[in-house]
Amino acid sequence: MRKRRSFKKELNQFEFLSVAKEVTEFTGFDIYIVGGFVRDLILSRNKFEIDFLVVGDGSAFATQFAKELGISHINIFKNFGTAHFKYGDYDFEFVGARKESYNKDSRNPSITNGTFEDDIHRRDFTINSLAISLNKKNFGKVVDIFNGYEDIKNKLIKTPLDPFVTFNDDPLRIMRGIRFASQLGFEISESTLDAMNQMRTRLSIISQERITDELFKILASPIPSVGLKYLYDTQVLHIIFPEIANLAGVEQRKDFHHKDVFYHTCQVVDNIAQNTDDVYLRFAALVHDIAKPYTKRFVEGTGWTFHGHEDLGAKLMKSIFIRLKLPMYKLEYIKTLVKLHLRPIALAKEIVTDSAIRRLIVEADEFLEDLITLCRADITSKNPNKVTKYLKNYDRVMGRVLEVKEKDRLRAFQSPVRGEEIMTLLNLKPSKIVGVIKTSIEEAILEGIIPNTYEVALEYLMQNYKRWIEEYNNSKTLST
Repeated sequence: MRKRRSFKKELNQFEFLSVAKEVTEFTGFDIYIVGGFVRDLILSRNKFEIDFLVVGDGSAFATQFAKELGISHINIFKNFGTAHFKYGDYDFEFVGARKESYNKDSRNPSITNGTFEDDIHRRDFTINSLAISLNKKNFGKVVDIFNGYEDIKNKLIKTPLDPFVTFNDDPLRIMRGIRFASQLGFEISESTLDAMNQMRTRLSIISQERITDELFKILASPIPSVGLKYLYDTQVLHIIFPEIANLAGVEQRKDFHHKDVFYHTCQVVDNIAQNTDDVYLRFAALVHDIAKPYTKRFVEGTGWTFHGHEDLGAKLMKSIFIRLKLPMYKLEYIKTLVKLHLRPIALAKEIVTDSAIRRLIVEADEFLEDLITLCRADITSKNPNKVTKYLKNYDRVMGRVLEVKEKDRLRAFQSPVRGEEIMTLLNLKPSKIVGVIKTSIEEAILEGIIPNTYEVALEYLMQNYKRWIEEYNNSKTLST
């Protein structure tokens, strides 16, 4: 074993680890902290999940440790030989040292009891292979079999064993490695990247939920494009999200975009990541131009156009949500942002009607601020003058939005005269004509013909309902 510096001083700030040290004395087990906590301690990152490696009975140690800390609730998973409990803000996981073997059709290994060395050899990456002793004889000592300390310092991700074996055993490690690179700002070694590329089809044995979880962790990282570009370069993206991979090589006008839609998209996601931690708003940035390859047309004198890509992109979202197993309650949010992401810039004129602003307010509804955040992020020109110009345009749009909102009180817009009242007043049964009348009132408000008040809307209804019913009946006659 290669030994590195001691972390005794750093560990002493965690009083509960001193308790763990005492427990090792009367249980007789050797105990180590392993994995992400060690890595993040070296990187001076906050970490509230601690994995304990027990050379012995992990559940027995966890039970005794919890007792010493005054914790009564502990989860023991006998089938997996693991245990878990919470202590303040910390999550503690305990596992006995083990050896793993895999078959080609599953990432779930066969597990047998093993030595400390067996357990360290099964780690996914060298940066996660370090261990810190909690044993009284060498408390705080770092055990570094695979030189992970140097890889952390050099910001390098590689596997402790042959990467082809590592990824063949558990293909999800391909995405985990890319996710670590994105979260930590690390590079992936050339040999590891090559194995990721060649083993990418093994991801077929991984559940969609696990793949989507890793994708969203990449989107949640400080600079998501690091991970997105690794996904593309290894061709993993072609398997897990081909619609995004297909954006590469699609040229577009360069007035305020990158030439290539994929790299433009990466920049938009990075831009929005500077303004929000909302991973679904970041996802909206990822998919906002998803339909450009399908709508690409060359117009002489103009260049490449993508008319209607926002509408088609919105229509594609349902099938993508189903395939990626995303929560359907987020579908309308993403569809709205994709569909409307061009609308605000079209309204950024010196003169724009109140009705056009009203329509934006009503269609975007509660998602309006997020829509404008996305639109701002969509400016990827390298010309600072153009960036300033477009940002001012969006400021102008939002200024007009506030004016119209204040004027019309449209925050929760709908016809002041509701459908039930329309049926009562006009002696109508539930039918399409009720919706037609209600929509006609809403259109009059949006167009500024009448104000958004109950009294005026009711008067407008009584003045016009006969004409609306007659027009509706005539349209039904013509259609037959």
